[in-house]
Amino acid sequence: MTALNSPSAGASAAASPAAGHGEGPATPATARRSGGLEGRVRVPGDKSVSHRALIFGMFAEGVTRITGLLEGEDVLNTAKSCAALGAKVTRLSEGTWEVEGVGARGLSTPAAPLDFGNSGTGVRLMMGAVAGQNVTATFDGDASLRRRPMKRVLDPLTAMGAQVASAAEGGRLPLSLKGSTALKATTYETPMPSAQVKSAVLLAGIGAAGETVVIEREATRDHTERMLEHFGADIRVEPHGAHGRRITLKGRPALKAAPVDVPADPSSAAFPLVAALIVPGSDIVLTDVMMNPLRTGLITTLLEMGASIEVVAERTEGGERVADLRVRHSRLKGVEVPPERAPAMIDEYPVLAVAAAFADGVTAMRGLSELRVKESDRLAAVADGLAACGIAHEVKGDDLLVTGGATVGGGGPVATHMDHRIAMSFLVLGLASENGVSVDDVAFIATSFPTFMPMMRALGAVID
Repeated sequence: MTALNSPSAGASAAASPAAGHGEGPATPATARRSGGLEGRVRVPGDKSVSHRALIFGMFAEGVTRITGLLEGEDVLNTAKSCAALGAKVTRLSEGTWEVEGVGARGLSTPAAPLDFGNSGTGVRLMMGAVAGQNVTATFDGDASLRRRPMKRVLDPLTAMGAQVASAAEGGRLPLSLKGSTALKATTYETPMPSAQVKSAVLLAGIGAAGETVVIEREATRDHTERMLEHFGADIRVEPHGAHGRRITLKGRPALKAAPVDVPADPSSAAFPLVAALIVPGSDIVLTDVMMNPLRTGLITTLLEMGASIEVVAERTEGGERVADLRVRHSRLKGVEVPPERAPAMIDEYPVLAVAAAFADGVTAMRGLSELRVKESDRLAAVADGLAACGIAHEVKGDDLLVTGGATVGGGGPVATHMDHRIAMSFLVLGLASENGVSVDDVAFIATSFPTFMPMMRALGAVID
């Protein structure tokens, strides 16, 4: 049993922001052509749900028990930050945690900066959490996170009454945010689809009097809304336009502790799933995968491409739809992926590009502007990786077109830009290529999928 809010743990949770992140020696790796993948595995718990379970546990009255928590670096940094803000956070065993909350208005000012490492989700959601509290907190992260834009979250939070005490150039990390118990409720329309911006505003709305409304033209992943309801908030979700939603939260709710069972992460499942589709002779089962319709855009797209993905044992666990997926090697064809599907698969485009490299014809992925502000400029990083592997492609504005069908030779080294999803995607590509694929650094895979390498090897992948 490990408590994160002991004096020593609390200090280490926030000390030396950005130290050691992205500054040490790189860890290269090479994936080689493999035989058929076989086996039955469960990928780690969903990262989005894991972050939110900790944060809502922090806000709730009582003790929230979380099972299946993803114990990657991103989520562990959120756990440490919750402890630094006053919650009692305890690891009971692998994947099982308890959070003793401080109530919806009970956060305390942390003794040192909050270090979120590589996690854009963690830092942006926690900014929203702090905005409605009588708290001043400094947020920091690694070299990659310090480059990522925070202004699109800060703009609505400062309009509600929070204050940016200090920030690096362009509103980037490190920055200090001063919350306010007099936060004003707002109606905010997100300028682009972003679950992180939406969630930050809703988390700020917990501390605001009145109703906070978020309007999105394209519906994004709804884990924050589901969890608000799960913890007892008064929240309404209504359709808005053709594809959007209007979310209304009544401020200052009395949130009550509630158990959270974290399902397997569909974004992590994407890597062994695509690997099984492109490696001849493969037949694997992925268990307990979240099937939230706002997270299954990749599965929808792959089915359109002709993928053999069998959804079995579909059920509801912890308020989310889950299922087991049987995946077999398939002959894929190129398809048109519409821009309105992007919010349901924004993290999966790099590995979809890998699948497209083995599909007959052109796969056109439209409306990928959000990819430019992820852990790296993922659109540029994917295009560069495809070029390094000799795969025909074209970037037109915010669209990516990949031409597949020919033999994929492989190559590298692919520059990962400290981005876990770029690293995993091109390792997957190497498993089905003639000559394998090398990537320059796999260290950052630990942020979201710390068991990726041993799990893939257990299925039969050759990665060294």
